[in-house]
Amino acid sequence: MEAFIQCEIEQGVMTLTLNRPDRLNSFNDVMHQQLSDCLKQAERDDTIRCLLITGAGRGFCAGQDLNDRNVDPSGPAPDLGMSVERFYNPLVRRLAALPKPVICAVNGVAAGAGATLALGCDIVIAARSAKFVMAFSKLGLVPDCGGSWVLPRVAGRARAMGLALLGDSLSAEQAAQWGMIWQVVDDAALKDTSLTMARHFASQPTFGLGLIKKALQLSETHTLDQQLDVERDFQRMAGRSDDYREGVSAFLAKRAPQFSGK
Repeated sequence: MEAFIQCEIEQGVMTLTLNRPDRLNSFNDVMHQQLSDCLKQAERDDTIRCLLITGAGRGFCAGQDLNDRNVDPSGPAPDLGMSVERFYNPLVRRLAALPKPVICAVNGVAAGAGATLALGCDIVIAARSAKFVMAFSKLGLVPDCGGSWVLPRVAGRARAMGLALLGDSLSAEQAAQWGMIWQVVDDAALKDTSLTMARHFASQPTFGLGLIKKALQLSETHTLDQQLDVERDFQRMAGRSDDYREGVSAFLAKRAPQFSGK
């Protein structure tokens, strides 16, 4: 079977490359399954301490491959909700729950589910030529792959409405100015910049980073009192970790810490 997801593990970093460059890395069912298998490995393998997602060729991901969704006007209407429930929803939930940093390196166009997948990652670094397109409205559809949740949170309600309803292209530079992504770099620097950050995370206190990620997610719906309780509980857990002991020990000894991620 052709590898539509290239998976490489090195120095604690799992790099997942969407690999259908002839179709701008658009999703089909086989690609979804291969991606799911890789994420299962990332979940259970403690030596993997950061996930880096990028695309092969001239684009990151054009969303769903519409060749798999060709609608016959004389046939029954397709159940797109079934596809969302089977593939996209588990993907979003898995990435959000992964207790490790997830970096997305966006090369070229990120459209539809490709755009919402990218924006839902923990850290987004985009090539200067990259662009984000909420293409759903052009097809009479609604944002999926977490799009209706993530857009108002990264862009604000007014901009989210404009992006979703108009379906216009948003440049990487504008996305950075709006605070939707972390960084824009020259195209030639994207690979090295994103990999350097991924390797940095792989050397850091992974358990604590996972708690930070979860705490910020919970803050989206919590009251202040609820979030203060989360901070208390998570700090208790973090304080019992091997990484905390190593961090304090290294600080007092004035040496570089050697975090195990536990």
